Amino acid sequence: MSSRTVLSSGDIDRAITRIAHEIVESNHGTKDLVLLGIPTRGVLLAQRIATVIQRHYPDFNAATCTGKLDITMYRDDLAKNPTRTVTPTTIPATGIDDAVVVLVDDVLYSGRTIRAALDALNDLGRPSVVRLAVLIDRGHRELPIRADFVGKNLPTSRDERINVQLSENDGETSVVIES
Repeated sequence: MSSRTVLSSGDIDRAITRIAHEIVESNHGTKDLVLLGIPTRGVLLAQRIATVIQRHYPDFNAATCTGKLDITMYRDDLAKNPTRTVTPTTIPATGIDDAVVVLVDDVLYSGRTIRAALDALNDLGRPSVVRLAVLIDRGHRELPIRADFVGKNLPTSRDERINVQLSENDGETSVVIES
């Protein structure tokens, strides 16, 4: 198996900073903004994005406006892989009703994970708007879902695998394509 690094730690930091600013700009500020990460790396990316927003917009509190959305029981492939671990969903104390919710994930591929996230979100409340931020969009959509904020578009073949590594979880930060 061969692999090549397509984003370094610095590249990822720049993409996260750009995504953070694009989110605030499209929302016309930080009012009613909630970031929900999809485990595992989506949660870490949501926290990183929230930290950047808080650094530049002091009225935004990263700790109270960031959460985690577990989609395990909403997946359409549970019959194929029933051993997935369910993690707790953490929603900010203010809830998500009438909020601008930005779902955050590491890689957008078929769109099925995001479909599951939308179903899970529907059970938790009714946001005014739901947007999607991803570090990598690799194409190959099976559902009509697109990201509003993208760190990098990386067209890949179906045989390739995108491996996002974040220091909090993996000890190093990079994006690698394995074929």
